Amino acid sequence: MAIKRYKPTTPGRRSSSVVVNKKLSKKRPPKSLLKPIKKTGGRNQSGRITVRHKGGGHKRFYRLIDFKRTRYDQEAKVLSIDYDPNRSANIALIQYEDGKKSYIIAPVGLKENDTVMSSRNKIDIKPGNRLPLEKIPVGVMLYNIELMPGSGASIARSAGNTVSLMSMEGKNAQLKLPSGEVRIFRNTCMATIGTVSNTDFKNLRWGKAGRKRWLGIRPTVRGKAMNPVDHPHGGGEGRAPIGLKHPKTPWGKPALGVRTRRLRQSDRLIIKRRKK
Repeated sequence: MAIKRYKPTTPGRRSSSVVVNKKLSKKRPPKSLLKPIKKTGGRNQSGRITVRHKGGGHKRFYRLIDFKRTRYDQEAKVLSIDYDPNRSANIALIQYEDGKKSYIIAPVGLKENDTVMSSRNKIDIKPGNRLPLEKIPVGVMLYNIELMPGSGASIARSAGNTVSLMSMEGKNAQLKLPSGEVRIFRNTCMATIGTVSNTDFKNLRWGKAGRKRWLGIRPTVRGKAMNPVDHPHGGGEGRAPIGLKHPKTPWGKPALGVRTRRLRQSDRLIIKRRKK
C-alpha cells in the first residue's frame, strides 16, 4: 500500500490523496454476502433529525462480515482481499473446506491463497488466525476482540488498529487498547492475531468537501456562526467570541473536558483510563 498524492490540476486535487493497493480484487462480491442499506439521513421514525451531519452519500451494499467465526478447526482459503465502502479496513473473502464463503476483516500481511483458521485449541500464531486469549502468548498484537465471550468481535476493528496482550492472571487477561486504556477481559474471549489492514488510511487528505459528501457526511456549522435560538454560542455582533465559561453543545451541556461515560458495572474492569 502507498499514498498517492495528486498534482494540483484543480483546487480539489491540490490537497487530496488516495490509498493505492494494487492487491485489492476488482471482482464483484458474492450476492449471498451482500445486503441493501436503507438511508435515514439521521432521522428517526418521526422524521426528526436525531443524528446531525448525516445525509446523501453514494449508494452502497453492506458486506456481511463474520465477526464470530464459529466454524472451528476448519481451514479457510483466502480467495481475495476486497475493498469495503462501509469501513476503513479492507476485508478478505475466505472459503472453507465445505465450500462455505464469508467475509472477515483482513489483517496486515494477509494475501490471496493464504489459509486462516479459527479454533478454541492451540494453533499457529499467524495473522488471521482466531483463538481464545488464554491460548495466545503475552506480547502478541491482536484485533477483532470480544468484549464478552461469545458476543462477537467489537474491539479494534477499524483500519490500523491493534491491541497488545500485556499479561495473563488466572481467568483474566490484561489488554492495552488503541486509546491507551488498559482493561481486563475474560481469557475465554476470542481474538484474531495481527493488525487491522489499510494502516495508511489515517494519512489520507480528503482535499475537498465533496469527497466527504460521497461518504454521507454533511457540513458541520460552527455554533458561534449561528443565532442564539439555534446554539448557546450564537449571536453577538461581528466575530463575537463564545462568551461563556466553557464550550457547550447545541443542547447546553458541557462539550470539552467533561467525562461523558456513564457509571457502568464494567468500570471495575478498567485498570488505566484512556488518554484524554
